[in-house]
This record gives sequence, structure tokens and C-alpha cells, in this order.
Amino acid sequence: MSRPRLHQYTVAADGSRRWLYVLHGIYGTGRNWASFARRLVARRPEWGAVLVDLRLHGHSPNFEPPHTLAACVHDVLELSESLGRPVDAVLGHSFGGKAALMVAAAATPGQAWVIDATPSRRSPGGGAARLLDVIRRHPGPFTTRRCAVSAVEAEGFASPVAHWLATNLVLADAGYRWRLDPNAVEELLADYFRRDLWDVIETPAPPAEIHIVRAARSDVLSADDLARLRAAALNGRVHLHELAGGHWLHVDNPDGLFGLVHDCL
Repeated sequence: MSRPRLHQYTVAADGSRRWLYVLHGIYGTGRNWASFARRLVARRPEWGAVLVDLRLHGHSPNFEPPHTLAACVHDVLELSESLGRPVDAVLGHSFGGKAALMVAAAATPGQAWVIDATPSRRSPGGGAARLLDVIRRHPGPFTTRRCAVSAVEAEGFASPVAHWLATNLVLADAGYRWRLDPNAVEELLADYFRRDLWDVIETPAPPAEIHIVRAARSDVLSADDLARLRAAALNGRVHLHELAGGHWLHVDNPDGLFGLVHDCL
């Protein structure tokens, strides 16, 4: 049996000759970034966007272990080769931000964009780990999508988060179930938390530019992270930006993020 290939959704214009690969966060899909990509391509038609469903997410569920960031990067590079579209730039949000740094190290694109993600090793926890516990405690089946949303809300999550997580539901014979494999996703998260990628930031392979975008209302980047990033920016290839908004910047501040990427890409 042939090895499965990542699912992707391409946004392109007739003149698109350069390719931005977009890597979503944990529990997301490539289409989370469709509005951003359509807007970017409309204004910069020389660019096309490849919106990737990372392994275990969206329409890319059937991948063999190990489920690690390195495996995610291998998947993306294999997809690029199969499409015949080089990784000219890569943009990743949260979990996808660390993956984007590793893609940048492997493929040396012109630019890497890291949206509200830390390159630091961290202790497992936070909202991603809590949502994984919710999926385990409430595996379904659910009679309706609303029932699943209510189960997530009952665990203390805001309604927008619950509705977003519900995009990971699939309809089976007995009702709606999560398409996420919690044990496999836990492997991905464990590798994400233990991975330290400061070497990519502090000694980027030329001619790569690395743009780190911090959400002002997010605590993902610590004070130590910010100090270290500002020091790294002295090399002229690392750029630290701050935008108003929370962790999901492409939703909280789409105009600000679009303008930044549009002007710098």
C-alpha cells in the first residue's frame, strides 16, 4: 500500500509562481486559513498558498507513527515534491509555528513566519492538553453537533472554542464522533512541548528570514523568550513583530496580520 499523502487546499492565481505553505495549529485544518490566503493571493497574485492538513488532522488522518514534529516536516516536504511546488515561504500558527521553523531549517525557504508560538521547550499543559482530556472524556457518539458543543462548553470552554473544536466531528452510523485519535495527538503534543528550536532562531540558515509574530493578549511567549528574540534580531534576519489580539490572530486581528505578511513577503 502506498504511503498516504497530506491533504492540501490550494489558493492560487494565474500568475502564481511562488508558494507559501501554511501550517495550522493543533486541532485545526488548513482551511482555517482560507480567508487569509484568498486575500493574500488577490493582492499578491505572484504568490499561491498551499493550506496543509497536517497528519492526524482534517483530511490527513491515516498516517503511521511515530507522530512527531519531524514526521510532520517530512510530510510537508514530501507533499511539496509531489506537487512540484517548492516551499518558497512557510507560515505556521501555534503548533504549526514550531513545524514551520523545522521546515525552514530543512528547506531554507526565503521566509518563515511563526505566529504566536514559542521555540522553547515547555512543560505539557495549557488549553491544548485540556481539550485532549475533553475529547477522551466525551468520545461520543453525539446525536447532534450541538450535543458535542455543549459537552465542551460544560468543561469550561468558551462557545467559540467549542464550536471550533466541533469542526473535528464526523458523522458515523451511530452519530457524530471525533475524527481525532487522542493517543496519536498526544504523541504530537508531547514532541511539540519537549522540542527546543532556538538553534533555528539564533543561527538561521541564510538567506532565510524568520518573522516571529507575537499576539499582544497572549502569554505564549514568555518574558525570557522575548528577551532572547530581541537579541536574536540583532543578526538582521530575525524580525519580532507584535500585533493587537489574542492567540488566534488570524481571527482576532485579520487586517493587522494580513497587512504585516503582505508588506513583508
